Amino acid sequence: MYALILAGGVGTRLWPRSRKNMPKQLLPLIGDRTMVQATVDRILPIIPVEHIFFATNETYGSLILEQIPDLPRRNIVTEPSGKSTAPCIGLGALHMQQLDPNEVMASLHSDHFMADEEGFRQALLAAEEVARQGYLVTLGVTPNKPETGYGYVKRGEEIGEFNHHTVYQVNRFLEKPDLATAERFLASGTYYWNSGIFIWQISTLMEAFNHYLPDFYSQLDQMGQALIAGESIEPIWENISPVSIDVGIMEKAEKVAVVPLDVGWNDVGSWAALHEINQVDENNNVVQGTDILTFDTKGSLIQSNGRLIATIGLENVIIVDTGDALVVCAKDKAQDVKKVVNWLEENNRSDLM
Repeated sequence: MYALILAGGVGTRLWPRSRKNMPKQLLPLIGDRTMVQATVDRILPIIPVEHIFFATNETYGSLILEQIPDLPRRNIVTEPSGKSTAPCIGLGALHMQQLDPNEVMASLHSDHFMADEEGFRQALLAAEEVARQGYLVTLGVTPNKPETGYGYVKRGEEIGEFNHHTVYQVNRFLEKPDLATAERFLASGTYYWNSGIFIWQISTLMEAFNHYLPDFYSQLDQMGQALIAGESIEPIWENISPVSIDVGIMEKAEKVAVVPLDVGWNDVGSWAALHEINQVDENNNVVQGTDILTFDTKGSLIQSNGRLIATIGLENVIIVDTGDALVVCAKDKAQDVKKVVNWLEENNRSDLM
């Protein structure tokens, strides 16, 4: 099995630590290992480093190689520009196809957290077995709350048992719901969060591109010829229409399966998410850094950069100080940190981005 790890995002909701020149996936946000390193560590027991590829940009590619020194340089798949996930995954598959077109590939993300890493590996091995039967496979996270921030996958008929996992056909993919709908999804027990993790045979994926995205498949073929000739793919790439793999392929395809995943998954999309998965103290606070004093403070995440931070009488807040920037927000508004980054961009404050 091959793995393509998507690592081109900037992580704007984790500003001010996540910046364009050092995004969240290259930071040690949980423990001592960066998220890129942790992602590789998680799959190394079942996928050798020679079969691990990264899809990213040129700048992040060199930083990934510094952090994963055993990774072959050829395994960095460089996107000329962001075109969403279908072109990104297609380009990665193109590189793997030249090695073994019939092998299975897993499309993973560089910024996910799994509390039970062995459980994740076993689910991935189950998905590999299903993919070898010609299915496009997704891992569906078993929900533990009525989450409105994720898309959902509704399961259909049972396909069978693979590697001790019961696997189902996908009935349909659904967009992010409102709270009442999310509560109904949770109560039914037949809906999963869409993890964005996909597994398929490379040949099956290419057939799906040909059937559902024929224009892009033609462009893939052109890029394949350019790569063989040692030519730049950029002129072809810039004419590609952006589309997600969900919309372009998974929502249209018929032979799609879901493997339930219940391993403490988190997509680490905000500071609030980091509060959920980091170790807390007796007051349910995550305190990271030196010279942090908390008085009557509960349920909060506080990070310092050496400057003294003292909190008094606070509850459910985020405080992150990086020296050149400070963010303070209610924990339930953590997703809105992106608004700050948007403001910085609109006002040409690249020095803080």
